[in-house]
Amino acid sequence: MDGSAMLNVLLVALGGGLGAASRFGVSLAFPARGDAWPWATFGINVAGSLLIGVLAGWIARNPEAEPWRLLLGVGVLGGFTTFSAYSLEAMRMIERNDWVGASTYSIGSVIAGLIAVAIGLAMAKRVFG
Repeated sequence: MDGSAMLNVLLVALGGGLGAASRFGVSLAFPARGDAWPWATFGINVAGSLLIGVLAGWIARNPEAEPWRLLLGVGVLGGFTTFSAYSLEAMRMIERNDWVGASTYSIGSVIAGLIAVAIGLAMAKRVFG
């Protein structure tokens, strides 16, 4: 592996560690109860969607920003957001026969995530031109 590829791996690893630690911090601040709506994961995924929209909008106007995409997009936001936790929480709702909760959580997560990305892209366009 050449020096450039190694630097890219290190950027992703550093960002991933920061994102995962941040996600853990949020889960400590807002602990999930087994029978409650998983607000922490929902909020993390919506916030991550908003932030990835802002980042993507900025990067689209700054193609030389590849290191930032690796550090912040792939690393931090990849480590911060989590599809696996969302999937497990939805499945636990299904196992409890909470079909309304599981459906609302699943559909709400997708819709809120898409809206957050759109808002993030619009914000980036407004701020970064």
